[in-house]
Amino acid sequence: MEKAVPLLSPDECALVLVDYQAGLAFGVESLGRQVLLNNAVALARTASAFEIPVVVSTSASRVYSGPLLPALQEALPAVPVIERRNMNLWEDDTVKSAILRTNRKRLIVAGLLTEACVSFPVLSALRDGFDVYVVADACGGLTPAGHDLALRRMERAGAQLTSWLQILLEFQRDWTRQSTYEKARAIIVANGGGYGIGLAYAREMIHP
Repeated sequence: MEKAVPLLSPDECALVLVDYQAGLAFGVESLGRQVLLNNAVALARTASAFEIPVVVSTSASRVYSGPLLPALQEALPAVPVIERRNMNLWEDDTVKSAILRTNRKRLIVAGLLTEACVSFPVLSALRDGFDVYVVADACGGLTPAGHDLALRRMERAGAQLTSWLQILLEFQRDWTRQSTYEKARAIIVANGGGYGIGLAYAREMIHP
């Protein structure tokens, strides 16, 4: 019987965010850009709420792509942004060293574009023995087909595909966990669509 993959815990994980820049976002056609940004911000806020290490990298920011998107700068004000030249951040010594310094073997990865700057480091980290979780609904590809094919290739190589909301719920796991309850709930209310609307409604209408 195949061994079950255990649930994620914040103390085992690091988050890697790749190339969330306007120059690349312009080309995304696999998902609505506003939805993609919402999901990326929710993921960043989740990392902050559960105090997991975050490594953020950009590329060609002064040539074409522009800086890290402002909404992510706001969500992660204390996290430095590491600029690089390689499409594959795993081949950049500064970025890879920052990831290794987290001492986490489980990496949660999201970014732009799925076909290159997401899939390349994911495949490389898997080769080096890391457990990698790709937040598919916070990644953007140039086309729906290209995005899907890149996800399938990463999954075949051993990556686990997930969503930002599953990451949050997996970290929280128990709504009586008061230390993170309010932060987790606030993220869902702000970024969770209909689920968030329901949580806000419940607080207003259902009294203990």
